[in-house]
Amino acid sequence: MSLRLRGLLLPLLRRRSCSPLLLRRRRLLRGWPPPLVSAIPSRAFGSSGLPARACASSGFSGMAAVSPPTPQQQQQRCVVEVREGVELTEKEERIFRRLLDVVRHFGLGTQLRVAGGWVRDKLLGKDSTDIDIALDNMTGQNFCEKVNEYSELLGEEQKGIGVIQCNPDQSKHLETARMLIFDIWIDFVNLRSEKYAENSRIPTVEIGTAKEDAFRRDLTINSLFFNINTNTVEDLTGRGIEDLKKGLIVTPLPAKATFLDDPLRVLRAIRFAARFNFTLTEDLKDAASDEKVKSELGSKISKERIGHEVDLMMSDKHPVNAMCYIRDLGLFYVVFAFPEKPDPPVPDKCDRLCVSHIEVAWNLAHSIGCSVFSGGSDSKSQDEHRRLCFYSALFTPVRNTIYLDKKSKKIPVTNYIIRDSLKLKASDADTVVNVHAASEKFAELINLLESNENLTTVKEKLDDEYLEIPTDSVKRVLAGLILREIKDFWRVALFICTLTYPEVSSGGDSLGQPDELHQRKEKYTRAEQLDGVWKMKPLLDGKAIMGIMQVKGGPLIGKWQQRLLKWQLAYPRGTTEECIEWMKQSQSKRQKV
Repeated sequence: MSLRLRGLLLPLLRRRSCSPLLLRRRRLLRGWPPPLVSAIPSRAFGSSGLPARACASSGFSGMAAVSPPTPQQQQQRCVVEVREGVELTEKEERIFRRLLDVVRHFGLGTQLRVAGGWVRDKLLGKDSTDIDIALDNMTGQNFCEKVNEYSELLGEEQKGIGVIQCNPDQSKHLETARMLIFDIWIDFVNLRSEKYAENSRIPTVEIGTAKEDAFRRDLTINSLFFNINTNTVEDLTGRGIEDLKKGLIVTPLPAKATFLDDPLRVLRAIRFAARFNFTLTEDLKDAASDEKVKSELGSKISKERIGHEVDLMMSDKHPVNAMCYIRDLGLFYVVFAFPEKPDPPVPDKCDRLCVSHIEVAWNLAHSIGCSVFSGGSDSKSQDEHRRLCFYSALFTPVRNTIYLDKKSKKIPVTNYIIRDSLKLKASDADTVVNVHAASEKFAELINLLESNENLTTVKEKLDDEYLEIPTDSVKRVLAGLILREIKDFWRVALFICTLTYPEVSSGGDSLGQPDELHQRKEKYTRAEQLDGVWKMKPLLDGKAIMGIMQVKGGPLIGKWQQRLLKWQLAYPRGTTEECIEWMKQSQSKRQKV
């Protein structure tokens, strides 16, 4: 390990347990958890000069990084305000009335229950559009057909019905039907009971009672029902509401059996623990760390389903907490599978290195403020910048590691993890790889901004026989070339560079220390002032260049387009006429040569 990484990360690697950062996000957990004493002085925050609501979408509004709590503090903190009942919106009342009308009109005798996360969120006082309806006497597809039949009687347009078939081999035991009702997607599934043959891990799934279904759910806080017929909340496990109030992540049945039934539940438990800052019980952690459960997670669950869960964690408000759980439960190499024969070999404790990087990245981003993710034009794209920034931070330790694919082509390991292990979008992998590459180039720029030691060397790299860069424009030209290469994600690349550069001595402060955070924040802010240099439009297009240079095309035009870019960066107030004159002089010189 380099001296730089040792100095930054060694204090974090010594931690054995997850380090909850206890950061609050205004738009997700309104008023909870209560404010704690910040480990970083207030002067380190809020200096971006932007209003708080401009930072909200980035995930850093109103949050404070704190020291890891003791188990006693965590237990005292986990007292959650839970409402007595469910308050329906006008749209929800309209949807539920329509469903009850269908039941009554056709005499179906069906008990309609909203299941799972919608009930949990409503009791926590949060809005949700994730409505899953559990049916006690028919399949979801059959009920959807009845909904369409009733709509036809009313002269309304029938809606399409989507059916997701069960797949026991991938632990998908339920057939789910989906349709649009009053502009809201509703999932319908029958209540289930499961029976296992003596020598089979694949259950026989039958229509069951609401109590049987509740006990087959992943977590007690997700086993609650809202009975539409009676307008009441049903806690059939007897502990769902109590665990919600205590902030506990518990399975209704023994945890190991629950996880072996569907190993993806391990990641769901981690995701909800991180999202709500709830506590995983010891029994659940033991089961999640069980070798058989880990083996089943890697072999039985599709990579797409694993990747989807991980992506939800990284997009949520506490990605660091989730990654800490994955590391501490020994799941890192199951979730983030590496290719064979990486070069150089993956270092020992790579899981701890990776998670330590995302920890310090979180603290640094919190210190800098929302500007890190302001490359996006709206809140959605800012969230995308945030998500990919933390993927970039997580995989920083392996950014220079490659492997050979089937065609013996060198591929970054990060690309493999994102595309093959998690089955995320190819564009996600490309962006993270490009961010890592650009962050290396930013190191030279940051050094140049702080000192003129290498100014002559950089100038010699940029100069050529047709263009000499003025000394006072070298920094601008170098910055412009780097920023144009990474474009919208240049702030993320600069941030990753600031995270890992410069090197510090093995006895230096870690990034968790206020002074070190402040210094790196200053480096980021200094380089961030170069915003805008990459957005300029070329004064001349390829056709105009061909006319001036008197050539028909080919690689030469590409070289002159790059040279033109450097000229514009060096002379930001240069006009088109001045640019043409320079190119004509260069053409005359080229012809003489």
